[in-house]
Amino acid sequence: MKRVRIPGTDLDVSALCYGLASFGTSVRGEAADRLYAAYREAGGCFFDTAHCYSFWAEGGLGASERALGDCLRRHADRAQVVVATKGGHPDGGPGYRRPDHYLAPEVIASDVAESLDRLGVDRIDLYYLHRDDPRVPVGEVLDALNAEIARGRVRHLGASNWSVARIAEANGYATAHGLRGFVASQPQWSLAHPNAEPPKADPAMRFLMDEDVHWHATQQIAVVPYSSTARGYFATDGEAARDAYDNSVSRARLERAQQLASRLGCTPGQVALAYLMCQSFPVIPVLGTLKVPHLEEDLAADRVRLTPEQVRWLREGEAST
Repeated sequence: MKRVRIPGTDLDVSALCYGLASFGTSVRGEAADRLYAAYREAGGCFFDTAHCYSFWAEGGLGASERALGDCLRRHADRAQVVVATKGGHPDGGPGYRRPDHYLAPEVIASDVAESLDRLGVDRIDLYYLHRDDPRVPVGEVLDALNAEIARGRVRHLGASNWSVARIAEANGYATAHGLRGFVASQPQWSLAHPNAEPPKADPAMRFLMDEDVHWHATQQIAVVPYSSTARGYFATDGEAARDAYDNSVSRARLERAQQLASRLGCTPGQVALAYLMCQSFPVIPVLGTLKVPHLEEDLAADRVRLTPEQVRWLREGEAST
């Protein structure tokens, strides 16, 4: 698998990231080892988890980070992989009680410490804030995160589900004050068009919108999108995730992905992933499948190369391939 340098860092990551939200709950033990090994054998080295995973499952809080830590120990390959996790999540109800000011410096410090302990590592390679809190000035947030860098507990910073405007404001503050800013963004993004309306307030789960894509291309800020396969929409002829993605725009893009897959000798799902990886700025899609054959099929998307014209045609359908 090819490697991608995240701009502004020394992180060379595999072109596809493996998201472990269900590790330690839906999959564990030998099953988790098989998935971990399949990803590593394909050249994967970039793992994504979070402090809050998987609080929605009984006994699941912290299970994902602990499961990744177990895999790192069993496979003895910590030095060869990039570990990303997230903190700073708002209250999640009975399964994940949080303080009202969930981006306060002491909360960020506590989240980092607990994630390090669960993972069994000394430092987190890429640390995202899981949600934004517009009540908190970006300067206060960046000061707290840079304190973690100074302590040696975090290497680089990311923002998950933050608006482009707030990322830009935060990075402007970092530049003006000689601090480290956000080098990666993690929104929802796929070739499919979501049915949900964009959020009007934070905290929220955000989709990358067209104007956001333009900003990332201009700034060359890496995107590490989740829901990158549109929950299987392109791999199932539009049957999966119909509630979330089935609409006239998505159906037209699905048809174009099927046409292009037939020409290129690959699958529509692989075309949909290649669409993300062939943007004009670094995009490292997050995969979340829990079946080895599906994981291997998704990882093979790394071999699909699309031209800028094909990328534009998949999205807009206005130019010939």
